[in-house]
Formats: sequence, C-alpha cells, structure tokens
Amino acid sequence: MKYDVAIIGSGIGGSTLASVLARQGLKVIVFEGGTHPRFTIGESMILETSEAMRALAEFYDVPELAYYSSENYYQNIGTQHGVKRHFSFVHHTAGQHVNVKKSLQAVIPRLPYGHEIHITRQDSDYFLTSVATSYGATILQGTLIKDINVKADGVEIITTKDVVYESEYVIDAGGMKSILAQKEGWRHRDCISHSRTIFTHMIDVPCFNNAGPSQEEFNHPYRLSEGTLHHIFKGGWLWVIPFNNHPDSTNPLCSVGLQLDPRLYPQRDDLTPEQEFREFIKQFPDIETQLKNARPVRDFMRIDRLQYSAHHIVGDRFALLAHAAGFIDPLYSKGLYVTHAQIFLMADLILKAKKTGDYSASAFKDLETMTLGYINMHDRLVASSFKSWSNYKLWQVYSVVWLQGAYLEYLRLIMNRFRAKGDREKYLEFMKPHRLAGGGFSKFFEIQEKIDALMDKVNPEDEADVERTVAEVRRLFDGFPWMPTTIRALLHGKNHLPDNKLRLNLLNRKVGFMGSGVYREHMFGDESMLHLLILAAKDEMKYSVRGIRKQRKTHARLSWQVK
Repeated sequence: MKYDVAIIGSGIGGSTLASVLARQGLKVIVFEGGTHPRFTIGESMILETSEAMRALAEFYDVPELAYYSSENYYQNIGTQHGVKRHFSFVHHTAGQHVNVKKSLQAVIPRLPYGHEIHITRQDSDYFLTSVATSYGATILQGTLIKDINVKADGVEIITTKDVVYESEYVIDAGGMKSILAQKEGWRHRDCISHSRTIFTHMIDVPCFNNAGPSQEEFNHPYRLSEGTLHHIFKGGWLWVIPFNNHPDSTNPLCSVGLQLDPRLYPQRDDLTPEQEFREFIKQFPDIETQLKNARPVRDFMRIDRLQYSAHHIVGDRFALLAHAAGFIDPLYSKGLYVTHAQIFLMADLILKAKKTGDYSASAFKDLETMTLGYINMHDRLVASSFKSWSNYKLWQVYSVVWLQGAYLEYLRLIMNRFRAKGDREKYLEFMKPHRLAGGGFSKFFEIQEKIDALMDKVNPEDEADVERTVAEVRRLFDGFPWMPTTIRALLHGKNHLPDNKLRLNLLNRKVGFMGSGVYREHMFGDESMLHLLILAAKDEMKYSVRGIRKQRKTHARLSWQVK
C-alpha cells in the first residue's frame, strides 16, 4: 500500500496530526521508535494551547483532541493529571531567603472553560496514539527509521529492518535528531537564548508555601502548588510541576527541571546529573529546603544546550513538525502551542495537496513562515527574560511583555474561532498575522520590539542604567491604551493577577474589554458586545462538565462507540 502521509514520531504532535488526517479520510502511517506508554517532558498547559486544541477538535471533527484542554475533562482522561490554576514566579538571590515582594502569580481564569492542567505525558501521548488508531491510522511502534528518500513521485521510508514503505508526503516529528533536518543540512543553533537542563520526576515534593513563605505572606490568590511554579534567579530557573495537587489526584509524581545558562554555569562533568542538581540548588536556601527530602523515581537526565532551529521547515514532499523544526526552552510552555498551530495549518495544506497533487515546498511555504516566526518570537521572549532575572526591577516590567502578549494571543485565538463560524479558510486567514504572542496585533509588535531592544542594551549590574530602562519601558506601556488594568497594576508593584477578572469597567465603550479603534477592529471585527456575550455563554455551556458529558455520549468517535 502507498500511504497518503507518513509521520515519523507518535508524540502529542504526530498522533494528533495522524488523528486529524485519518478522520479526514487519508491513509496515514505513523512510525514510532519506542513504545507507549513512555516518559516525556512537556507537561504544562497554557491557555493558547488549550484554545488551539479546541479549534482542532471543532474544525477537523475530532472531539478527543480537546480532552487535554482543561480540568473539565478529567472525567474523560482520568485523574493522573494535575491542575494548573496559575503561572507563578518566585525570584531568588544566592545565599538569601525569598523576598515575598519579588514574586508574581499570574492567575488562570476558571471561566469559561475551567482551569488548565498539568499533563502526564506518558498517558496523554498513549491515549492520543490510540485515538489516531481508532480513526484508521496505522501505528507501528518499536519501528526505527534508517533513511527517508524523497523522490519526484513520492517518498520512501526505510526502517532499520530494511522494510520499505511508500507515501505521497512525509512529516518528520522526530525531534532534534530529525532525519530530514540533518539530511538536508538545515539544523542550526543560531538562537539568542542559551540554556541547558537537568530534569526528572520526583515524589515527596512539598508545596513551596510549606518550605518558604506562606500563601498569606506572599498575598497570592492560590497556593504555589496549585499551578506551575518557576523559581527564577540570575542565569536560570527551575520548574516544579505537580500532578498530585488536587483532591482527586491519583498520581504522586512531580516534574522538576533546572535550566541554566551554560555561559554562566558550565556543565559539571565531574558530577553526575543528580549530584550537579543538588550541588547547584544549595546556593538558594528555600529551594534546597523544598527539595531536600524529594526523591527521584527515575534517573536525572542532563542535556547541554537546548536551543536549535532549522533554516527551512518544508521541502518538496516533506515538512518538519514540533521539535523537529526547533526548540527554545520550556519557559512559558509555548512548545505545545507552536505544535498545535503547526498541525492546524499543516493538515489543511496536506488536504489541499491531496486534491491538487502539488506537494511542492512552494505549496507549503506559509507553514514555514508561520513556524519560524513562532520559534523566533519564543527565542526573543526567553532571551530577554533570562537577562531580566539578573535584576528584579527589569523582570517586574518585562514580565508584562510576556503577560500582555499571552493575553492578546489567547483573546484573538478565541475570537478567530468565533468569527470563523466553522469555516476553516476564514480561521486560517485570521491566523496569518500571529507570531506566538500578541494576537497578531501590529501595535503590540511595535512596543515589544522596542522593549526587547532596550533589554539587549541594558546592563543589569548598573543600577542607574536599570532605572533608565525601567522608566522607558513604563513610558512605552503608558502609550499602549489596550492593556487591562489588572496587568498594568503589575508595573507598579502588585505581585498577582486577581482570581476574579470580571469588573464593571470591562463594559466601558472606549476603554473596556473590547477597546476601540484599530484594536477593536483587529480583535473583534464588526462583532457586537451582545453577540459575543451570547457566543461566550454557549461556548461555556458546551465545554462545561455537563456539556462535555453530553458530547461524549453523542459525538465521541472512538471505535468502540458505534452509532
């Protein structure tokens, strides 16, 4: 059999794409070198990723793709996943205890879809691979690929057992060591960011509020264990992502990972990864206290520089997906959002190529433009964030760039789905100006580029230079009238977003939720407040626990549910 599409790798990206294409009637084969379930890092969901999952589920009629988009789906996916009610950052200085004022808790709204989740990837990836199978995709686990030959009339995929498979098109989702990226000489490391990592899964990780200052001392809406915790410090950060942080949890694990700038903290080859991890955190007394009695359930893994990208993403009859295209840093958890945005456009282009027979690189050029734009924006955000942690005053203002960019992106994504009204072409047209953050809004890009240029120049060790930079960043934000008051308050010392984001001033016709001028036109088009409120109410009902239960009974398409 000659397949329409071959996919290398059955992680969350490869299995999701396989589900979409198989559901649309294509003959799909997926090659997986390992076997499921398997250990994988990348557990923290964000609002943008969840919305991208809902869009894929709706526009491609694969309801299971939305199952990991919020806590409301626990009934469908099980309680081995954690809850994520916030993104929190706690700043540390070597040799000192935490200053509660040097913290940020970005609360994730419960409405309209429920809080986000921490995904146990060995379960999510296995489930999505099974979904792809149920829609008709062929999955070959334990099948390593030796070579891929791209020819004018198709593609040959050759396994290590010298079995040859043929397809019209191939998607390489094989990660950093992508066969096609290396074969074409596309892999490069010309990124601004520099970080390396040491990570594992642990048990007996206490809430940081038990090891350091209490929730009341921080004045945060939630305990730090109820979301994704980032310990930040000069030249690096450490993630703490618990799966056991809600009453119904059945998973004792916690994901822990340390990211370091190797230019400041070179790898200690004289130590094992665990020894280096333990030795490093000794300089931060509150982090050491939190992890003192925590025990790893698997060996610590250590990777040198994380950052890489590709000169190109598409060629004639092939494309790179997810980490085969590039990777920056786990910071801000943007990777899965990039992957799902890629999948939406990639699937549409493959379906068109199936009709036209045109599998050329030029036919897929929009995919390359989008992917590299997203990777470059993430690189920019990560590099400036790392630098800002050297002086908390810089981070206090730069964190607003991240938050404002994420807010605009999420809002525009929802509006894109609403305004497209089920039309995939309209949705893709709305997505064209997006660049990972900022919702495709040109006025945001203008201010973001100016602030990043300031971050490039500032010397964090020069207090006078820092004060000048902070003042200029605040001045730039003062000239940006479309910032929510809750985010603007962070510029002036507040350390958290409120849990309740519903306020009367959101209804103000000039400076309320919908804003005015070019902002209103870009984000909402000609939609009225009343119509959007009706759409939002319907969407909230659709994705409520009760609504999801009804969908499962009437629209789920797993193979054992035959209508």
